[in-house]
Amino acid sequence: MLFIIKFAVFALFGISGYLLGLRYGYVEYGVVIGALLGFLTIYSDLILRKVDFGTLIGGLIGLSSGLLFAALVFIPIKALIREDMVAASFALKGIFGYGGLLIGLRRGRGVTVQGIFRMIRGRGFEENLKILDTSVIIDGRIADICETGFLEGIFVLPQFILYELQYIADSQDSIKRARGRRGLDVLHKIQKMTNITVKIVEEDFPKVKDVDSKLVALGQMLNAKIITNDFNLNKVAQLQGVSVLNINELANSLKPVVLPGETMRVFVLKEGKEYNQGVAYLDDGTMVVVENGRKLMGKHTEVAVTSVLQTTAGRMIFAKSREEQEKEEAKVAR
Repeated sequence: MLFIIKFAVFALFGISGYLLGLRYGYVEYGVVIGALLGFLTIYSDLILRKVDFGTLIGGLIGLSSGLLFAALVFIPIKALIREDMVAASFALKGIFGYGGLLIGLRRGRGVTVQGIFRMIRGRGFEENLKILDTSVIIDGRIADICETGFLEGIFVLPQFILYELQYIADSQDSIKRARGRRGLDVLHKIQKMTNITVKIVEEDFPKVKDVDSKLVALGQMLNAKIITNDFNLNKVAQLQGVSVLNINELANSLKPVVLPGETMRVFVLKEGKEYNQGVAYLDDGTMVVVENGRKLMGKHTEVAVTSVLQTTAGRMIFAKSREEQEKEEAKVAR
């Protein structure tokens, strides 16, 4: 039955091309063009099968908008020149139509039927949306930040992130299981906060296998920010135009500023990587590398800051013991 329908469509286009060619005196061209259009129509389902709904709708809307804009631009041009502007009209429609098509294809990617219906009902226009990543939920500091009131509004929790948390919570590995259950407890804690609304969304991207890529696609679709502490996700999202709120960057920016020459009291905990170094930690976790501090291991000591190094992983402070610093200053004074 399907073969008969396809043959009938092909024959219809071929006959139509023949009749149009006969009318204008180009029978051969008419038959060839009609057969070609018929062939493309028959096998268009193979092409459209690989295109998702959002891309198709976005492309159609973008193309229509581009053609409409070209027609509006052409009206004052035609009134001013008052000549045959067929070529100019064709060029404008080609440029704006193609541009609108490209923009529509890109912006429509990932749009679903459910999303369109939600927009029609007035639920798709929320602003200040934030998408929660698995890593930031398990980390737990997001709940403390929300309690202080620095974050508020609507938190979006994708269903695939919730599935990933449940999978981790059911793991055979005791460490993974504990981390997954901690993440679920953090979610329950956030849900109870009055200044936060947690929305679980079912939008999924079956053609995208990687969870990070799904988060980026959802951020593009909802025009939302992603809350994470994953360095790689942070970079990938920013490259694709999605805003990111990185908890680690926030923590680093809130650490107290330490300048060379300042003194502090630290506890030298262990030996450093380089010869004769000692390592201490501040209350916020900042590493302090003490030169010639190996002999001070297990002791509290006064140190003077010599330099501060800011890395992607955090801040490192290099220091010398107060006694060594005073000796060096005395030598310089002489």
